[in-house]
Amino acid sequence: MNMYQLLEKNVERNPETIFLVRENVTFKEFLELVKARATTLHKLGVKPGDVIGVLSHNLPQFPMTLFAVWYLGAKVLLLDTNLTSEEYDNMAKITDAKFVCAEKSFFFETKNFKFFDIETEDTNTDKSLKPYPLKDEDIATLSFTSGSTGTPKVVPLTHFNLVSCSDNLEYLNQWLKPGEMFYAFLPLYHVFGFAVGFLAPLHFGMGILLQSTINPNAIMADFAQYKPQVIPAVPKLWEIFRKKIIEGVRAKKKWWLVSFIMNNQKLLRALGMGKLVNKVLNQIRSVFGGRARLLVAGGAATKPEVEKFYTQLGMAFVQGYGMTETVGPICCSRPLKKRVAYAFGAPMGDTEIQIRNKDENGIGMLWVKGKQIFGGYLNNEEANKEAFDKEGWFCTGDLVSMDKNGELHFAGRKKQVIVLDSGKNVYPDELEGLFIEIPGVKSVAVFEHEVNGKTVAYGVFSVESDMTMEKLAAAVANANKKVASYKWVTHFAMTTDDLPVTSTQKIKHHVVRQWLIDGKYTLRHE
Repeated sequence: MNMYQLLEKNVERNPETIFLVRENVTFKEFLELVKARATTLHKLGVKPGDVIGVLSHNLPQFPMTLFAVWYLGAKVLLLDTNLTSEEYDNMAKITDAKFVCAEKSFFFETKNFKFFDIETEDTNTDKSLKPYPLKDEDIATLSFTSGSTGTPKVVPLTHFNLVSCSDNLEYLNQWLKPGEMFYAFLPLYHVFGFAVGFLAPLHFGMGILLQSTINPNAIMADFAQYKPQVIPAVPKLWEIFRKKIIEGVRAKKKWWLVSFIMNNQKLLRALGMGKLVNKVLNQIRSVFGGRARLLVAGGAATKPEVEKFYTQLGMAFVQGYGMTETVGPICCSRPLKKRVAYAFGAPMGDTEIQIRNKDENGIGMLWVKGKQIFGGYLNNEEANKEAFDKEGWFCTGDLVSMDKNGELHFAGRKKQVIVLDSGKNVYPDELEGLFIEIPGVKSVAVFEHEVNGKTVAYGVFSVESDMTMEKLAAAVANANKKVASYKWVTHFAMTTDDLPVTSTQKIKHHVVRQWLIDGKYTLRHE
């Protein structure tokens, strides 16, 4: 089955179910919009095998254009909306893209391809135009996972990969129900947003509420009006929501009561005070519209207290792990009674895993194999030799361990592991998890750096305006006591500016380090 056939299958099963919620478009109506868009692109000269870029925020025309491109037997180049015109030009050249379907605000002068306004209204449908007979192994999407210069890593995902990911999402069937609503404000060009905000609703016959901004006011207004049942977000946003909720309750001087009820709700229910518990929890859940049942986190590790907060509110909180090369989630957490902190779950569907070359703490390199995992980088034999072994296992580059429940824990990227002069390894994620708890610290990046000829774990802290170097130094010293002394961060810099992040709010460690070298961070503790 290819992606267009997957859509047709959903139309047969759920013709009158709303697919695009804000636009009130059913699956059946969406299919007609896809055919009209395919007609428009066909008239422009799009042919089977062509590469067509899509450069857009989460507009309804985004998924319409994806399926129209596949209808014509072409490939989709997914483009990040945060890049420069030079990068788009290079990406188009590398992939030989003929057209880029984009919002007009992204248009620029170029000789490498033609722009098409993605918001163009399609006027008619050529009924003689039939869907191209795509094969499983045909490429569906292309995504860049590194820069657009030099020899970049371009990930081709086949229709087989995407449909296999859809099948593996059946793992979530206890929470995802046909006809219910997915909130889709994570960018669809990113694999996390693509998998959970697009493939999952398609697989389960659910509606998607597209949101093109991450403006908190717009998001909260959507929650109040549409009341979605499933909300995916990156951990950073779940932390922000939690913080805002707690601050709002504290402003009313009721946090002591709410926290007591949340922490003791089982006892209170046993004592016949269930109505009080429900009343308090319902008031807080109303922030998300009142119907949210499943919250999904991915892209980074979620703090245990954040997960605990939402589960105490009576909502399932699921963490996933994946990457572009695996079409997003290949591991997903389970609703265990005694979960170990920071676990991101067990393998889903047919995915196999191996943890190789474990150290004394059980931390080793994660290798994976399965139907949804890509077959190799585009025109990059050197990268493919490093990424795959002779049996077809793919090296994720991530260091993990496994707990007694069979769930995996992220220890860090191999490239980010700090190797001290003593030979000991320090994992930045562990330290960042400690330091982010310091009041007044907004974000932190820990990385390998050289100070006075010695390799150290160096930290750059983004802090609130009232933080002083003295206060931060005392707090960091106190946090250091929670880990072995060789892991201590004693050299760091402080800034009130936000640290640079990716589209999924991951800190760009290499950029932070370069800015440190360039002297951008002048307030230092060394």
